[in-house]
Amino acid sequence: MNGAESLIHTLVANKVDTCFANPGTSEMHFVSALDRVEGVRCVLGLAEIVVTGCADGYGRMLGRPAATLLHCGPGFTNAIANIHNARRAFTPMLNIVGDHATYHRVYDAPLTSDLEGFAKSASHWVRSSVTAQTVGADCAAAVQAANSPPGQIATLILPADTAWGEAAEVGPVLQAPSRKIVDNSTLQGVAGILKSKEPTVFILFAQALSEEGLLAANRVAYASGAVLKTNAQVSKMARGRGRVPVDRIPYAIDSALKALEGFKHIVLVGAKPPTAFFAYPGKPSLIAPKGSITTVLAHPDEDAVVALNMLADELGAPAQIEIPQHSQMPELIRGAFEPNAFAITFAKLIPENAIVCEDAVTSGRGLFVPTFNAAPNDWLQNTGGAIGHAFPCATGAAIACPDRKVICLQADGAGMYSLQSLWTQVRENLNIVNVVFANRIYKILYGELVAVGAQPGRASNELFDLARPEIEWTQIAKGLGMESIAVCTLEAFADAFKAACLRTSPFLIEFKI
Repeated sequence: MNGAESLIHTLVANKVDTCFANPGTSEMHFVSALDRVEGVRCVLGLAEIVVTGCADGYGRMLGRPAATLLHCGPGFTNAIANIHNARRAFTPMLNIVGDHATYHRVYDAPLTSDLEGFAKSASHWVRSSVTAQTVGADCAAAVQAANSPPGQIATLILPADTAWGEAAEVGPVLQAPSRKIVDNSTLQGVAGILKSKEPTVFILFAQALSEEGLLAANRVAYASGAVLKTNAQVSKMARGRGRVPVDRIPYAIDSALKALEGFKHIVLVGAKPPTAFFAYPGKPSLIAPKGSITTVLAHPDEDAVVALNMLADELGAPAQIEIPQHSQMPELIRGAFEPNAFAITFAKLIPENAIVCEDAVTSGRGLFVPTFNAAPNDWLQNTGGAIGHAFPCATGAAIACPDRKVICLQADGAGMYSLQSLWTQVRENLNIVNVVFANRIYKILYGELVAVGAQPGRASNELFDLARPEIEWTQIAKGLGMESIAVCTLEAFADAFKAACLRTSPFLIEFKI
């Protein structure tokens, strides 16, 4: 058994059975070992940003890591954007990165780089195997690190000679630590805040946005009058009918400040203090009201569901609370695209138990409130701000949950970062409907230009315009083997979307705005 074979045996033993890969020469013994060791499904991505985006969507849906296979420092750095998004979402992910043989590094070959430095900048845990004999144990430790609460990025660097060298044994099965339980003094402190009846808002994230977490938070809100909010972007949130309707803090700084206006207390549950996405001249970085007090109920590595239920019990909340129902959805709207009109239309069309992966940027700003009453679904967003997330995230989610319809809402400018994902969707025959919002512009940047106090002009028009030449998404889809259609109105979109949802193969709808 060589090091690569011991690696795969260890992955299988530790229940890592999917690998998203873009291999190179240093990984050839790993690839060869897949022919001899059963148990790992390998999925090819044509760009490293696709590979890690797929692993992000997979990990968010299953709560356990997929592996990625990347090639040397340049391959890892090409992948960092979606590693960054996954890290912000607390996604468990195991990156396996091939590197030059240990004795070859000193010759400074073209692909030589500070791979370990790159990895440390983006990962919670990094190790470089020294010999083939340690690969199994190193791999087991990497899986354990990835599975550690709240979900971590683990990167294992494998010099080529550790893959082809003779290995000693398969690594052990290592259990990750459980989530910590919030201490009683913290619970009593938050209970005291709520009993004071001062205006309080809970900011929920990650585990607190699961169906169980939302039910527990709803008990707290019922007993105390506290308001429930979540971040502008969510990692994975249970949404739709029968789920507790919680709105996002708006992305735009002025709207965000207004949304939290008047609250005396901010209570964090798996979330960080609410912060503006960027700094703006004359505006605060933290969007909590001036003079308010921020308190942590549960850190990301603590059990938010248990903490919320314990707090609800302390407040005397009933075990079962009727879930607030949003108003009935209006009828479908006809005509040209407008964000709120699209949201109303989309809300009526979401299939039961769908997974929605959204990187719609300005086209998706109004999606949350109109979809409170949609069919039950899980909603995944770009949590780190590195665009080009939805295409690969949807791809990984569909591989994780092949029995569920996946809906990908992708802005056109952002989609150009990772359009190779469409090829993987076709190759794997995945159950995905891709919706591309083709406004042919980096529209968000016009708003940011004004927000920072700059003035639009010739250069900004050139840098934000995507219409010269116009990107034809139906032609891109065709070139990557995917069927598609272009629509210009909400009623045409509704017809195309309903037809696409009856398919089990991937499809793309270009909504020309």
